[in-house]
Amino acid sequence: MRLLVVEDEPTLNAQLKQALEEEGYVVDVALDGEEAAFLGETEPYDLIVLDIGLPQKDGLTVLEDWRADGIATPVLILTARDRWSDKVKGMDAGADDYVAKPFQMEEVLARVRAILRRAAGLSSNLLSCGPIALDLKTNRVTDNGMAVRLTAQEYRVLAYLLTQSGKVISRTELTEHIYDQDFDRDSNTIEVFVGRLRKKLSVNIIETVRGMGYRIQDPTAASDAADAQAKG
Repeated sequence: MRLLVVEDEPTLNAQLKQALEEEGYVVDVALDGEEAAFLGETEPYDLIVLDIGLPQKDGLTVLEDWRADGIATPVLILTARDRWSDKVKGMDAGADDYVAKPFQMEEVLARVRAILRRAAGLSSNLLSCGPIALDLKTNRVTDNGMAVRLTAQEYRVLAYLLTQSGKVISRTELTEHIYDQDFDRDSNTIEVFVGRLRKKLSVNIIETVRGMGYRIQDPTAASDAADAQAKG
């Protein structure tokens, strides 16, 4: 999952970036409203953490402009605790949730997980397919109950595919969601990560859709479908 953190206070910006990266997210940052507006319009983020009080262009205006342009990326706004009016304006402008400053980092992380779950239509932090389970809260992957050791990029590929279960995801889309904006992206490496995942997991839940990309497929459901097709 790829996130954007927009906060003009450098120390807090860095703290948010570090905390989110430790949770397994890919994180880009912006320090003012103009940069935030540009990144939000041009990059495919899964969620944006947006401070209301920003230089050059305030956060509410940035958010209103995104929504007016049809950009539906989930947004978690950061507001001052004593400015209840900002919370109301932020929600009315299209924010999905808010956190009041000062805040505990654990609250931000929990709200980020909740927003991402809702956006993906999930009711739990636990994603599963056949014997494979991935916990978004602990970043732990298990196979038949046994822990699986994955690299950061392998985990991101698996997590993104699981949150988009049933959908065909192109190599380009996967690349855009597992690397930050400064990384030298190469969609060919996606094949490498998928190949490694297939070797590490006891069942192949990642289906290659020729000429289109990859799709998470429950091995049991796939077997049943194949049997039904054969009988038909």
